[in-house]
Formats: sequence, structure tokens, C-alpha cells
Amino acid sequence: MERERLTSFHRTETVRPVAASAVSCEDDVIVASLQKCQATDRSSPDMAEDARSALHSCIERYIEFVLSSAMPHPDLNLLVTLDVLLAEGSVARAARRLRLSPSAMSRQLARLRETTGDPLLVRAGRGLVLTPRALELSERVGHLVEEAGAMLRPAEQLDLRRLAGTFTLRASDGFVENFGPALIDSVGAEAPGVRLRFVPKLDKDSTPLRDGSVDLETGVVGGSQGPEVRAQALFRDRFVGVVRVGHELCQGEVTPVRYAAGRHILVARHRLDKGPIDDALEMLGLEREIAATVGGFSPALALARNSDMIATVPERHTGNLRAGLFSFTLPIPIAEITVSMLWHPRLDADPAHRWLRECVRAMCVKPLASPLQRP
Repeated sequence: MERERLTSFHRTETVRPVAASAVSCEDDVIVASLQKCQATDRSSPDMAEDARSALHSCIERYIEFVLSSAMPHPDLNLLVTLDVLLAEGSVARAARRLRLSPSAMSRQLARLRETTGDPLLVRAGRGLVLTPRALELSERVGHLVEEAGAMLRPAEQLDLRRLAGTFTLRASDGFVENFGPALIDSVGAEAPGVRLRFVPKLDKDSTPLRDGSVDLETGVVGGSQGPEVRAQALFRDRFVGVVRVGHELCQGEVTPVRYAAGRHILVARHRLDKGPIDDALEMLGLEREIAATVGGFSPALALARNSDMIATVPERHTGNLRAGLFSFTLPIPIAEITVSMLWHPRLDADPAHRWLRECVRAMCVKPLASPLQRP
């Protein structure tokens, strides 16, 4: 009966209309206000107006309560959990990283699934894989978490003269030998307390960047890098041929036939017996002899320096290493490569890391002294 009277009052009230759905509830306060309003309406018209205002205010507060209950604000703390879960791809590892129990992390995953409307992680054999929606989110959530963290951190002016610590860079031997000395000098001049630690790059796995054991990496971006890894191009590089001084290719035009006729050094980290150069020669009906296979450009040049073999290496990447050798333009079309620096997005806003990235970029944008280096 009270509900009917309340609804009837709302439908006939013309002073300040409110939503009918919000007054269909048996709320004691609203019912009491309605009774007071009806009683005063019969006894005093002036008091009735005050009662109507009080009733309307009560109903408005109730509407706000209903709407906030039906559409709660999302728990932004779930973004941190989502970032770690998608990065680890494992409930157990994510729990250890956030120092939670596996059951607590499972409950967090359940909340994320309910919030996003997507399973996010699904079983595949003995492990878990990310759904397409999770892959899409993984490219954005890390950046959001880092930006939020940077926003809440107090702003500090980077004092390079007082900065102390060690940055770990993962790079190929050729990059270290070619760019390392100038980079060390530049860093030392601006920040005397900073040390650089170079570790070899044996593969393209992003785990060292993700777990923090490596601060910065250089190399050619490949499909095996994690989707969250940031990359910035440093320079484009073309391949050139290199032989010792006095080699027969030092005289005359280097044609595809003359190039293919020599004994070659193949640079490959994996068990490969051919590469893009062999594919290009095959298009011309030619084939080269692979006399040796090495894992990097530095040993390839060392072999070429002391033999009649031909090394094919990136021009910019090996500028200093080719000193005293004869370099020539390849007589076949080979695609250029782009050398980039890579880092984890958690270091995007770190002032010291941003300074380091700028130092590396500045070293790599300097042009070559000449297109090819000859003795």
C-alpha cells in the first residue's frame, strides 16, 4: 500500500520530477517523508511545500545510491595485477612477483575476467596462453601503469654529477667495439659516477629486459621480442664486402660472378647453411662457397683479415673493425637492416634511463667519415 501511495505521489508531483524507478523501493525514510507530506498538505499548504522539498531531496540521494551501486567505479588497482599477469603468463609467477598467495592471485584473475568480460589467460597444454583481447591489453596496460606511477612520484631534477650506479647494456661484440669507446667517454664526461657494463647478446629473448637484469639492448628488432618492449631506431645499415689488403677483389670491378667465386664466411647464430646473400645469388643463377661459419661480425672480420676469405658485414655496425681492410659495395641487392635500442616500458619515464638512451642515440647518429673505409 505504501509503495502504491509513494508511486502515486511521484506521478502527480510537478514541482521537481524524479525517476519513477528509484521510488519503487520500500525505503522507510521515503515513506515517512511521504506520510509527513500528505499530513501537512491537509493542515498547512506552506508546510506541505517544505515537506515536498525534503521528500525530493531524499529521493535524489536514493537515486545516486542506486546508480552508484549499479555502476561501480572500476578498481584501478586491478591494472597492476593485469600488467603482471599478462607479462608473466602464469598465476603462480605473478603471485610471487606481487607477493600474494596463488589463491589470492586466482581471485584477482577472476575479478579481471568479470571486469573485462574476457578469460584473458586460457589453458594450453600444461601452461597458459593469452587471448587476443589479452594481447591487445598487454600493449597498453604496462604503459598506463608506468605513467600512473610516474605521475604519483615526486618530480626530481636529475643531477648527473651526483648520479652513481651501473647500467647494463646487452649488445653484439661489433656494436661494443665500434660504439663502446665513444659511449663510455661521453657517459663518463657527463656522469663520472656512472659505469657501463656490456654483456653479450646471444639471442633476441626479452627476458633480461623484463626481469631487470639488462637496462638497455641494441640490435635488429625481431618477432621474438616481447610485445611490451619499447624500441627506437638508431640507424639504418647496409651490407658491404670485406677482404684483406692485396686480395684479388681489391683490383677491378667486383661483379656478381667474381664475388660468388670467392670463399665466404657466413655469419649466423643458428645452424644455418645459407642466408639472404645466397638467395640473391641464386636469383642470378650463382652459388657461393661457404668456407666457415661464425657467430658474429667481429670474428668474421678477423678471419678475413688473415685469409683470402670474404666477409659480408653491416657497414656502419663495423666501421672501426674494418680499419686496415678493403671494403667494397656488394654487387647484388641486399635489404638494409635497422639497428634499434630496446628497453622495458617501466623505464620509460626514469630520468637517468632517458639520459642514457639519449647518450646512445647521440653516438649512433653521427655520420660515417666516408661511405666505405679503405686502407
